[in-house]
Amino acid sequence: MPKTQYLIADSGSTKTDWLFVAANGERFELQTDGINPARDARDIIYNVLYHQLLTQLDTSPAGKGVASKGEDDIHSLAGGESGETDIFFYGAGCIEPFSQTVRDVIKELLPNCSVEVESDLLGAARALCGHESGIACILGTGSNSCFYDGKDIAMHTPPLGYILGDEGSGSWLGKTLLNGLFKGILPEALKQDFTEKYHLTLSGIIERVYHLPSANTFLASTVPFIAEHRKHPAIHAMLTEAFRLFMQRNIAVYGHKEMPIHCVGGIAFQFEEELREAAEEENMQIGHILRRPIEAIVQYHLKED
Repeated sequence: MPKTQYLIADSGSTKTDWLFVAANGERFELQTDGINPARDARDIIYNVLYHQLLTQLDTSPAGKGVASKGEDDIHSLAGGESGETDIFFYGAGCIEPFSQTVRDVIKELLPNCSVEVESDLLGAARALCGHESGIACILGTGSNSCFYDGKDIAMHTPPLGYILGDEGSGSWLGKTLLNGLFKGILPEALKQDFTEKYHLTLSGIIERVYHLPSANTFLASTVPFIAEHRKHPAIHAMLTEAFRLFMQRNIAVYGHKEMPIHCVGGIAFQFEEELREAAEEENMQIGHILRRPIEAIVQYHLKED
């Protein structure tokens, strides 16, 4: 009996990590542009999958020949001696009704595959908690959290985005840094160092935040400066306060202080020490921290097979 093979995606707004697991266990990792159906039109999503995903699958060592791109020759990864293929796409913006667009495009290109499209938060929860219940969080450019019952999200605090929320995220840290530098809350020496390295004036910052797109990404781009000065008492205090706010406003509502908080994302990974300190101050504890969830998501689905 042929085994199931998997194509699993972890997608953000900038890039998508894919991992193809063939029926014989061979694996192939690849990347495409990010897909966010809450932002991207259908034709953009189609072009990424058609021109980037199928091309790489067709030329990969593990997936050679599994996805031809000719208009009359697009055939599924599923069927035949290779076994059936399950596709799991976890991504930013993948909530209804937006997720249906991603599902439709994948089904059009790979019509015989089983396709499941879910949020990046569910992907993070499955990566961090597996089949056990727990608290799962994303701390990257943005932030998010949920209480997970071992299969699905049972409780969720809306993150509200970088303007109204996203406490503890890269964009929140950047916003707090700039606020502190230009309002004189942080030491003048830090401001001088920042302006010399980034060559940004106050008017330039206002332009980037209020008049140009991707303000959240711009704010998060200041994180390397924060990491460089993380031992400065003022920056250290800023970091721990940001993570405490994240826990107070997003985690406490779940009412499970006895449960460890599992996290995925670059901010959690980079500032693990400060994150654990903040949790201790809130009488909470940090559990697993993953920089990228893709491998752990694969393990979740392999255990289901």
